[in-house]
Amino acid sequence: MILKKPLVTEKSSSLMDKKGKFGFVVDTKATKDEIKQAVESFYEVEVESVNTMIQRGKARKNRRTGQISGYTNKYKKAFVTLKEGFNIDFYKDV
Repeated sequence: MILKKPLVTEKSSSLMDKKGKFGFVVDTKATKDEIKQAVESFYEVEVESVNTMIQRGKARKNRRTGQISGYTNKYKKAFVTLKEGFNIDFYKDV
């Protein structure tokens, strides 16, 4: 499964409204072509471009000592730009 979940944050919501870019959390080994095919088949839209980045894990501190006790998992984000006239509605079923 390439697409794990939609990325719904304040920053990604503003990108959706202004530039037509939609964010997803994807499999860390997925390529841009695989992400493009997955979005096009699942949401039935046409994708213009895909930008990806790997988000590193944040440090987890121990409450009592304040020392770093590990890291959260890293994940890959993909921002997909759709062609003109296409849109994805994440809140359609809600």
